[in-house]
Order: sequence, then structure tokens, then C-alpha cells
Amino acid sequence: MSEEQRTLRVGIDVGGTFTDLVAADTETGERMIVKCASTPRAPEEGVLAALDMLFERFTAKPRIEYLAHSTTIATNALLGQMHLELPRAVFLTTRGFRDVIEIGRQNRSEVYNLFVTRPRPLVAREDRIAVNERIDVRGNVLVALTEPEITRVIEEIRRRAPQAIAIGLLHSYQNDAHERRLADEVRRAFPNIPVTSSSQVDREYREYERFSTTVVNAVLLPVVASYLERLRNALRKRGIDQPLYVMQSNGGMVAAAHALRPAALIESGPASGVIAAAQLAKTSGTSRVLSFDMGGTTAKAGTIIEGMVQVAGEFEAAGHTHSGRSVKGSGYPVRFPFVDLAEVSAGGGTIAWIDEAGALRVGPISAGADPGPACYGQSDRATVTDANVVLGRLNPQALAGGTFPIQAQRAHAAIGHLSRQIGMTPDQTAAGIVDIVDAQMAKVLRIVTVERGLDPRDFVLVAFGGNGPLHACALARELGMRRVMVPAQPGVFSAHGLLTADLRADLVHPLLREAHRLTSDQVDAVFRELETKGSELLRVQGVPEERMQFIREFDARYRGQSFELTLAHRREGESIAGEFHSLHRRRYGYDVPEETVELVNARLGALATLPELPAHSRNSNRTLRDRTAHREVYIAGRRVQTPVYRREDLPEIGTLTGPVLIEQYDTCTYVAPGWVASEHSAVMLLERND
Repeated sequence: MSEEQRTLRVGIDVGGTFTDLVAADTETGERMIVKCASTPRAPEEGVLAALDMLFERFTAKPRIEYLAHSTTIATNALLGQMHLELPRAVFLTTRGFRDVIEIGRQNRSEVYNLFVTRPRPLVAREDRIAVNERIDVRGNVLVALTEPEITRVIEEIRRRAPQAIAIGLLHSYQNDAHERRLADEVRRAFPNIPVTSSSQVDREYREYERFSTTVVNAVLLPVVASYLERLRNALRKRGIDQPLYVMQSNGGMVAAAHALRPAALIESGPASGVIAAAQLAKTSGTSRVLSFDMGGTTAKAGTIIEGMVQVAGEFEAAGHTHSGRSVKGSGYPVRFPFVDLAEVSAGGGTIAWIDEAGALRVGPISAGADPGPACYGQSDRATVTDANVVLGRLNPQALAGGTFPIQAQRAHAAIGHLSRQIGMTPDQTAAGIVDIVDAQMAKVLRIVTVERGLDPRDFVLVAFGGNGPLHACALARELGMRRVMVPAQPGVFSAHGLLTADLRADLVHPLLREAHRLTSDQVDAVFRELETKGSELLRVQGVPEERMQFIREFDARYRGQSFELTLAHRREGESIAGEFHSLHRRRYGYDVPEETVELVNARLGALATLPELPAHSRNSNRTLRDRTAHREVYIAGRRVQTPVYRREDLPEIGTLTGPVLIEQYDTCTYVAPGWVASEHSAVMLLERND
């Protein structure tokens, strides 16, 4: 235990199965990690338990300089998790438009299902209050908002006694005078009820998406605010007074006290892993990286090109996925930048089962943290983790460096139950489970590469999460990739991303103008206004001026197109239209230079970088110990005596030829036949040698 008080930067990632903590000493760069079971019904308890386990390592309690957190609470609330019931909300909208959030678009989540149902509206029809006012598409007032009308609306709200209020008026992206006035009056009448107006959270045209984003934000606000307040109070009781920061869907951090847009936190958890992969790509000098994160519940994939994380502008919250693809029309549209990921229910806790035709299936249901895989001792249902235990890839006694005991006999019993139903041996059944889940995960890797015009063979696979390194060789081979990087602490790698992510605020200003009709002075004036707002958002979070950066972008399209492409602010000497033609040609293989280019929105990313952590020096004189540890591993139809090493015993330079197992506190790496492993300063590199 350390006797001197140390200063730490801490990141805590709450996953579906485990809560991961990474602490970095700001003086030495030393990393300390903690892994404990998540507590889905009260996620803050897992966060506090991880911190308590960290503090037990010190005689003098360390000083927490910076505390960052990623959470799935917003997603869980929309999915209907117990103890996270959504509040009753009212929605105030222009007369004649109260059913927009229920009608939506014409897309159907299941085209050939005559009985398909749309997502349940988050605000009941009787709680949608029509307001007698109207502003046109140019921002002109057609029907004024009067005092008697405001009084009537307030009385309507009072009769319903809501816990949240959403306001979305027609064309408020062009002129939000009515929306601001109505919001002010409602806040004055109901000071204890949170109010969300569309011009605050989504100032873009298309009323369905804008209204949906507003309603999602409104119903999440009481849930997320309550959670963050409970967590901040508990932290203060432990003597941690520093601000708490939360990961947003866009891969940037925001101070919890200023997280007034919980709709921006829905994809909080998955984003941090991709940010960590981007940082690893930068430090290793790798230009193209494919991020592969396999945890206890899901597997996620994303792409990083030339250090840039791929970001999309809209997603459907709480929707369904099919083979890793989001099913349009199955969720609630949320218009906020998010790290573009493909995701599939394929984690260590994903349950294997036999369908009515007698075929072996895996997923989509997960055992999660409670009850967890059969080998955790609380369930009899076989999971991917149980299959890896039976195959010999995972330690049959304990995980997490011996701190998490498992019951291998229960894994064998669960797999054996399935094997008897399909007439196969337990080993064959376990191998079949792994093959199936590998095929599912290979699909999501293809979605973010092949389906987007990228060749996976040009990428390096970064495998992390508690289960990613176990499956990395098989996936890389399936996609024709020859190199895999396994970070130093892959099982808690997403928490590492929290330590280096920028603080970020995204702002948008509607334009809806033809590009040739906007002068450079007009464009600069728009961006200067956004930069003023962005700098203020960062300043209230304690960011000094010298650490602020701004990224200017446009949403543009050919006139008459329905959707836009996002391009960087024009370079000197090149027109905005010319940039759009070039981008359209790169994306779709053609452009139409004679067509008029229309600018839909101006976007600004306001960023603040964190000071860099010192690199943690490692002992370069380590040598590989003589090891006699072996474990029988089922490989290609037979049991093979396979050497088992501890990762901390590997030399800085040298190779191990597969098959070999490399164990560490937070995961196990399976180096398959035909692969070699070598340890470097920041990563373990796996390369094909066949």
C-alpha cells in the first residue's frame, strides 16, 4: 500500500456485466485498474464499489484530480429497466401537430409484418397540448402567441401534474421567439419541473426528428439528473469534491453539473472505447484502425481513419438491431452527433440455446451481471463465457487475476445440457457456440468496413473488452486482416478512453441557403456567433481560453436531395460547392457539378483538450520465465496441451508462437495457431505467420 498521498485521474466505465475503473498517477503515469460486478438496478453502487476498492490500496487516501464516467442509464431507462421508470411528461406543440411524434415517418421496422407495432409514444396523446400559435418556414409570425393562450396552456399542464415538460413549436429553428417565451412562462409557473425546448436541444429543420429529440431529452432529464445527483452526493461523502464529468455520445466529455441534454448521453458507454482506440492509433502511428470491443453483453465495432473517429449525426434510441444494423423505425430518433458504431448482442454473457428446429443458437438475450454465466454460480444457462471455459481458453478456477472465482463444473453442466439435445459432444457444442458468435461479430466488422467502401485488409484490428482478445485471431482471419493490437489493459480499455477524451460541446445553426448566395463574411459571422456560445459552454466548466479549439463544418446537399453530407469548413482558395462535389464523388463515386449546392446547417465542435498524462515507464530488462503451466485447449477437433503465460512475464521484444494463452488481470488473449505474439511498450502485437 502507498504511504504518500498521490494525485490521480480516474475513469469509470459502467458496463452491462462489469464496472471498470482505471486510475492514472498524474506524476508518474502509473496505471491502476479495478474490475467489479455492475449493479444494474443501482449503477451508482458499482461506481462507488470500484472507488472503494481503489482506495483500499492506499494508506493515505489519494487526491482525485479528475473523475470521468460513462454510463448506460439513459439507454436502460428507454429500454424499460426496472427501477428506472420514465416520468409522466407533457408535450406542448403547435395546434394541428400534436400527433407528429406518433405518426413519424413512413419507414416500417418490419416491411412484411402486417402486425408490426411502432415504438410506444413517450408522451401519451392526452398529454400533448396544442398551442394556438404559428410561425412559417421563413420565421415570420403568422399567428401570435397571446397571454390568454399561455394562461390556458399553463392550466392544462397543472391539471396533468407532469414530472417533465417538452416544448416543440413549428419552425422554431428559424425563429424561437414563441418557444422561448412559452418556456420562460412555464418555468415561472412550475419552477420544480424540468423544461426542455426544441430550440435548446435540436435547432434543425424536420419537425419529427426535432420533436422526438426534444421529448426523449425531456423524459430522460429527471432520471439522469437524479442519478447524477445521487452519485455526486455519494462522492462528496467520500471526500471527492472535484467535478464529475460524463462521456457523451459524440465521444466528448461534459461536466455532470452541465449535462442538461441527457439525450446526448444515450451512447455514452460505447463511445469511450473508440476514443481510447483512436488514442492508441495516434501513439502507435497506425493510420487505419478497426475498433473491436467485446464485453459481457455486446460486441461493438467502429473505424478510425487518420486519427479521426467516424461520427454520425442521428440515431434511433432503444431501437432494434438486425445483424448489427440499426432497424429504421424501431426506436426513437435522436439528432445528436454520436460515434458511429455497429453493435450486436454477442458478449461473454450472451446465452446459447436450442431453437424449435433443433439448431444451436446464440443470443440475443444476455445473462448480464445478474445472474451472469453459469460458471458464476447463479445460473444454469450456457453462455459464450461458459463455452470458453469448456474449451479451456479461460482459467477454470478464477477470473480477474484470481479475485473472481468461477465454478467450471457448472459451465460443463450447462454446455452438456445443450450437447445432449443436439447429439454432439460438449467440446463440439462449445466450439459451435464460439463459431456462431464469431460469425455474428464478423458481420458488424464488415458493416463498418466493407459496407462503407473500406477494405478491412487495410486496417489493424484493436481488440479489447473482457472478451475481445479471446476472439480476435478468428475474426481477423475471417476478414483477411494480418495484424491485431491488444492494449496493455484491454479489459478496462474503455475506461482508459475516459482519461484522455476532450471536453466537447456541439452547436448548430440552420442556414437553408444556396451556397453561392452566402458570402465568406456571412459564413464567418455565423461561425463567430457559434464560437462565442461554444466558448461560454466550456468556460462555465472551468476551461481556460488557451485550451479551447473549434471545428467548423457544414451540412450540404444538392438542391432537391432529402439528406445531407457533412463537410469541413472550406479551405482557403476552394469554394464550399467545390468541396461538396469532391466529397460526393468520394462517397458515391460521382458528382454533378452543374447542380446547385444547398447549405442546410453550420456546425461547430467546441473542444477542450486535457493535459497529457506522463508515459508510464516499464521495465525493459524483463525476461520470459521458464513456465511449466499448460492447459488442455480444444483446437480444431482435438485437445491440445497449450502453454499458459502471464502477460507481465513477457519480454519487451520477442515472440510466442500460437497456440498459446496469455493471461492478465482483466482478460485472456488466445493466440491461435498460425499467429505469433510479441509485446511492445503499449500493446501486444499479434501477427499472422502463415
